[in-house]
Amino acid sequence: MPKLDEYLQITEAAEMLGVCRNTLRNWGHSGRIEEHRHPINNYRLYKRADLEQLLRETEKSVKAKRKPR
Repeated sequence: MPKLDEYLQITEAAEMLGVCRNTLRNWGHSGRIEEHRHPINNYRLYKRADLEQLLRETEKSVKAKRKPR
């Protein structure tokens, strides 16, 4: 069983990424980000490592767009 402290609930994940909860729900539905469910209450959970990876990828993309051509 994975440790639940490695996961964030939707509100915490949305704050970390700087998006609203509905955006996260849409990304989960479209497969852009993997959603997990709490085994007892069925809340959406997001792996902290997945969110950090998404932030790194976004940062790389933004930096690449800023470079002069």
